[in-house]
Amino acid sequence: MSSHEPVFTQGGAALHIGEAARASGVSAANIRYYEREGLLHDPVRGENDYRLYAAADVHRLRFIRQCRAMDMSLDEVRTLLDLDLNDKADCATAREALDAHLGHVRQRLAELRTLEQDLLALRNRCDGSDDHCRIIEALHQRADESTPPADSPAGLHHRHV
Repeated sequence: MSSHEPVFTQGGAALHIGEAARASGVSAANIRYYEREGLLHDPVRGENDYRLYAAADVHRLRFIRQCRAMDMSLDEVRTLLDLDLNDKADCATAREALDAHLGHVRQRLAELRTLEQDLLALRNRCDGSDDHCRIIEALHQRADESTPPADSPAGLHHRHV
C-alpha cells in the first residue's frame, strides 16, 4: 500500500484506471505519466495489484486536465496543485504563476504572428501557374541554408510546456 490512502466513501467505490480515465477525461496512459511525474499520488493497489482511484483522485485529474488545456507546463500545474485553497499567501503564489504563464502565452502569440507572416509570404511566392512550385523551391532553399541552433539539436523552438 502507498502512503496515500484515498477516501472511498460509501457508494463511492474505488475506480480502476480505465474508469478513472473515463470519469476524468484523462487517458490511462496520461494517468500513469502524471503518477511518474508526481502530479498524482501513487494509487492504492487492490488485492489483484490493480490501481484504485477515489473521487479525490478523479477531481485532481480533472484539475490537471483543465490546467493542461490552458497550455500550462507540468511545473506550472505542480505549483498550483501544491497550493492551499484557503491560504492568502498561496493565492498570491497562484497569481504569480498565472502571470508567468500569461508571459509564456504572449510570447507564443508573438511567435505565431511571426510564423503567420512567414507562411503568408511563402504562400504568395506561388500562384500555381509556373512550371514548378516556388513554395517547394523556397523550402528546399531554406533547408540548404539552415543549420540547427547549437542549443537545439533538432532545430526546434523550445516551448515551456
